[in-house]
Amino acid sequence: MIIASIVLALIVIGLIAIYIHDKRQTQHTILRNFPIIGHVRYFAETWGEYMRQYQYLPDWAERPFNRLERSWVYRSAKGVSNLISFGSENLPSFVFRNAAFPVLEEEKRAYPGKLVGIAQGPGACKEPFVAKNFFNISGMSYGALSHAAVTALSRGAKLAGVWMSTGEGGLSKFHLEGGGDIIMQIGTAKYGVRELDGTLSESRIQEIAAYPQIKMFEVKLAQGAKPGKGGILPANKVTAEIAAIRGIPEGQDSISPNRHRDIANIKELGEFIHRIRTLSGKPVGVKFVVGSSAFVNEWFSDCRTHPEHCPDYVHVDGGEGGTGAAPAALADYVGLPITQALPIVAEVRLSHGLQDRIRIIAAGKLVTPDKVAWALCEGADFVSSARGFMFSLGCIQAMKCGSGKCPTGVTAVEPKLIKGLDPADKAVRVAKYAKRMQDEVEIIAHSCGLENAGQFRPEHVTEIERGVGGFRAHGS
Repeated sequence: MIIASIVLALIVIGLIAIYIHDKRQTQHTILRNFPIIGHVRYFAETWGEYMRQYQYLPDWAERPFNRLERSWVYRSAKGVSNLISFGSENLPSFVFRNAAFPVLEEEKRAYPGKLVGIAQGPGACKEPFVAKNFFNISGMSYGALSHAAVTALSRGAKLAGVWMSTGEGGLSKFHLEGGGDIIMQIGTAKYGVRELDGTLSESRIQEIAAYPQIKMFEVKLAQGAKPGKGGILPANKVTAEIAAIRGIPEGQDSISPNRHRDIANIKELGEFIHRIRTLSGKPVGVKFVVGSSAFVNEWFSDCRTHPEHCPDYVHVDGGEGGTGAAPAALADYVGLPITQALPIVAEVRLSHGLQDRIRIIAAGKLVTPDKVAWALCEGADFVSSARGFMFSLGCIQAMKCGSGKCPTGVTAVEPKLIKGLDPADKAVRVAKYAKRMQDEVEIIAHSCGLENAGQFRPEHVTEIERGVGGFRAHGS
């Protein structure tokens, strides 16, 4: 009886010690939010690779992102080696054409960066922007993300030297806190730059443009997860602070119009771009989802005729993009995937001779080096990612983004869940993920005989078609 009591006491003391440790550490949000029981997840994750050979679900079968993709991001963000053994588990749909004589270490050159915007001529802006990195943080609104998550992203962006987009929710103090480069996105509801009646506030545009961190403005026509549908922020996420930033009523669902009320055609889009560029003095881009090549061709043709209406960049979002809340019909079935959309935009841009005038940013589940390098080959000047950086913050794909009950605090509303996400620790992980991405994309470039990732061209990648008894390659 005495021995049993001693054993029980030791167990209780041990559990208390684990509880205290879990609450005090900052590296694992799950353990801070769910002490003791959170270890079950890490145990299952650690031993999963050994046990999955006895299960029916392989590493590449999960959706929206499989274990192989998420593990690569997690390990990169933690600074852990991504070297693999025995052989690849991937079944690639494309491969890169390696050079017979790859680039030596001493022959490598740093990515030179690219200029966005022009300083002279029709459509010029006062402050063109030199983007230093090809991989950056896509738009995620404060309100959809917690203040801790936005703070971590902001600090991490500064550490890595990448830009971050505000998303359509407007500019908050948490975006500015890190001191890094920022894209101010203007959504269909014009959150953060609107008058009380929902029209554009020119004074607010100028006020935001005065921040030295604001490098560009982005007019959002649509996003891949819900083309033709505005942003959706549930009432439980519209706090007094969020309402003040966006200029909307507190405690009510925040639903953006499905398009800008003052942009109904290409002419009006061009006039709006020119208006924002004139007010801000900064480069202006457009985020959209490709529905047809005819629209892109007509738009770029108008840019040649009216260069003052030409965007400084286009942000092509694939139909596989993600968001906190979207109708399933739109998320699943509307909008061309980035694999089809990007080549269309790049080809039309080239046909109109605008490759030096309009930069292309590609987005849509591009979270690993192979996909980023593919996008650069297909004509993208830059790649942006939202969910990749969410994973770097500790997102476990719990699929609770719109509920406000995200267990890792990334999209949470409840203070006790948000508290588990330590911005200082996660900022370092954000930076490590961005830097590992840059390094490994460069590794692919060097294997292809290129000095840096800015030299990728379509001939460096080829599609792989699987057939009975083997593979068949397509491409240059």
